[in-house]
Amino acid sequence: MMAAQRTSTGLIGRLPAVRGRYSADADLSRVTWFRVGGPAEVMFRPADADDLSAFLAGKPADVPVTVLGVGSNLLVRDGGVPGVVVRLGRAFATIEARGADVIAGAGALDTHVAAVAAGSGIAGLEFLSGVPGTLGGALRMNAGAYGREMKDVTLTAEALDPAGRRHVLDLAGLGFSYRHCSVAEDWIFVAAHLRGAAGDPAAIAARLDEIRAAREASQPIRTATGGSTFANPDGDKAWRLIDAAGCRGLRRGGAMVSEMHCNFLVNTGDATAADLEGLGEEVRRRVFEHSGVKLRWEIRRIGVPARSGGPGIGEVRP
Repeated sequence: MMAAQRTSTGLIGRLPAVRGRYSADADLSRVTWFRVGGPAEVMFRPADADDLSAFLAGKPADVPVTVLGVGSNLLVRDGGVPGVVVRLGRAFATIEARGADVIAGAGALDTHVAAVAAGSGIAGLEFLSGVPGTLGGALRMNAGAYGREMKDVTLTAEALDPAGRRHVLDLAGLGFSYRHCSVAEDWIFVAAHLRGAAGDPAAIAARLDEIRAAREASQPIRTATGGSTFANPDGDKAWRLIDAAGCRGLRRGGAMVSEMHCNFLVNTGDATAADLEGLGEEVRRRVFEHSGVKLRWEIRRIGVPARSGGPGIGEVRP
C-alpha cells in the first residue's frame, strides 16, 4: 500500500493526505491529443475509488476539481487549469466480461472495452472502437459513432458527488441526450455496467475492422487533433456546414481545419490552445453567417487563457 502523501508548500499543503500521488505544475500538453495547453496547478492520481472519495470529502470547498481522461476530446487553455486535475489511472481501467455484459472502470479506454467485448463474443459495443478516449468521457457526453451511442448500451454508471459519496445511476438518472448527459458536471464517473448481446466472434471482429478502416480513411487520426470539434445540429452534419462556409483548410497560427475531415481541428506543429480555440470560434462565426446555424462545441475546453502578451493570438487566413 502506498504511504499517505502530504507536502507543506502551495496548494498541495492544503489538500488531504492521500494514498495516490500529487504533482504540482503538471504539464498537461504532454497528455492531451492536441499537445497544447498550460499546466495543472496540481495533478492528483488517486490510488483507487476509495482514495478519490476520501480526497473529495476532505479537500477545501474552495478548491476546484477537474477530471482528465486521456485528453482526446479536450482543449486545455494556455494559462493552465487552477485547482486540482484528477487523472484516473490503472485502478480505474479494469474491464470484465460477464455473459453479455461488460463491467468497466471509467478510466478504461473505449477501444479496450470494445476489444474485450469482441474477445468475449459480446456484440453491440463495436462502436466504442471508433470513440477516442475513456469510458468516463464517453458517459459524460453520451458518445456515439457508427449508429450507436452510450445510451443504447449503458445499464448503470457509478459516480462520486463533490462530497465523495457514491451513487449508482440508472439510464433515467443519467439523462442521456445527443452528446450530453444530465449528471452534474462536478460528479465524477468511476465505473459503468454495459450490456451487449451474444454474437458471432468472427462477425464482431469483421465489424471492428470495418470501423477501423473507416476511421483511417476519413479522419486525421495520425495528427495532433481531438475528436469531432462540433456536435451535429438537428437534421444536418457539422462537417457539411463547415465545408459549405468555406472553412476547409482554414488556418490560425499553427491551427488548421483538417483538409481530410473539416469537423476536426489540427495542430500543425506549433499551435497554441488560443490558436485552436480562436479558429474554432471563427468557424462558428462563418457557419452562422453562411447558414444561420450556431454550432455547439463538442470538444471540451477547460482552464484559463494565457496572460496578456502570451501566446495564441494569430491571424486567421485561408
